[in-house]
Amino acid sequence: MTFEDDELFDFAASGPPALPPGGQTIDRDGVPVWFADYGAGPVVVLLHGGLGNANNFGHQVPALLEAGFRVVVMDSRGQGRSGWDGTPFSYRQYAGDVLAILDRIGVETAAVVGWSDGACTGLEMARLEPARVRGVFFFACNVDASGAWPFEMTETIGRCLERHQKDYAALSPIPAGFEAMSKALQVMQSTQPNYIAEDLQEIAVPVTVAQAENDEFIRPDHARYIARTVPNGRYVMLEGVSHFAPVQRPQLFNAAVLEFLRGHGDTPRAVA
Repeated sequence: MTFEDDELFDFAASGPPALPPGGQTIDRDGVPVWFADYGAGPVVVLLHGGLGNANNFGHQVPALLEAGFRVVVMDSRGQGRSGWDGTPFSYRQYAGDVLAILDRIGVETAAVVGWSDGACTGLEMARLEPARVRGVFFFACNVDASGAWPFEMTETIGRCLERHQKDYAALSPIPAGFEAMSKALQVMQSTQPNYIAEDLQEIAVPVTVAQAENDEFIRPDHARYIARTVPNGRYVMLEGVSHFAPVQRPQLFNAAVLEFLRGHGDTPRAVA
């Protein structure tokens, strides 16, 4: 049966399926950053969107494990189970956290699947350490201010925010810090990244830019611009979904991710 939750009623009420057991933290200059490492095979890192946490990939982790991949998830600093020291957020800082986790678990290279803020983190990883990134699945983020629609609150966005607030209260080591964290994230999101075309042209890794047909935040022409400007870019339209595609129609999202992974050589022997 195909699962659909386009208006996020299920997501707000109960969230996605639970992640497999496990998880640990790495110390990043006094800030504990949580991650989990599952399975065996080519490594895929899943990076969640702003205000969220790794649990948001509850529909993706089992599908990728079944397909023969090793899956790494994490909570970005200040979110989920990760701590925060109150300093400003940046995508470069986030990228450094991911690379430190890969160092900890002995992974030289990984494909990155990023959702919203996670997409920008993946692209920053590709800029900083291209030899360590086999490819980036870039979903639902902009690379400069021109790429975003003016914000309009909707009931669907409100239900997503409701889930994020519940999860934060339950998971965070700073359970009263949601408002401060949210304000700091908004500063980052309104000023970063700020790539010009020349920055995108320097990204050497394969990048699949996935655009949701009904994305509430990202302009489709901006996604097409990214895909045609990155030297090894590809544009994919996800029909019938919005910014929240991984939890709205996970089978659709997962199929696009698997096509991306297998398109640049990440085909586990078990599914060859």
